[in-house]
Amino acid sequence: MSVTELLPLTDVTACCAPLTREAISADNAEKLARTLKAIADPARLRLISMVAAHDDAEACVCDLTEPLGLGQPTVSHHLKILVEAGIFSRDKRGTWAYYRLVPGALDSIAHLLVTV
Repeated sequence: MSVTELLPLTDVTACCAPLTREAISADNAEKLARTLKAIADPARLRLISMVAAHDDAEACVCDLTEPLGLGQPTVSHHLKILVEAGIFSRDKRGTWAYYRLVPGALDSIAHLLVTV
């Protein structure tokens, strides 16, 4: 039996229109900056890529530590930040946690940065 841990997700598209269409408020800029900060780390960008490219587009922390070259606590910390930012979802199965991209999460961030 699997239990999906649901954390409050940050829907960055709910806050604002694409940046080139209207000026962003200070509050919305703070929200968007927190989300961008979550992915603006080389290890986190690699985790996003590794999870998306993994079998069934999900991976356990045990599958990520060695290829990333970081210890399990550090990888778990990065994964937690990505979950809190709404980029990954976390599914607990026994003693292991599996991570996968939240559908559309990266698309919503990209949508805010389009220039058209």
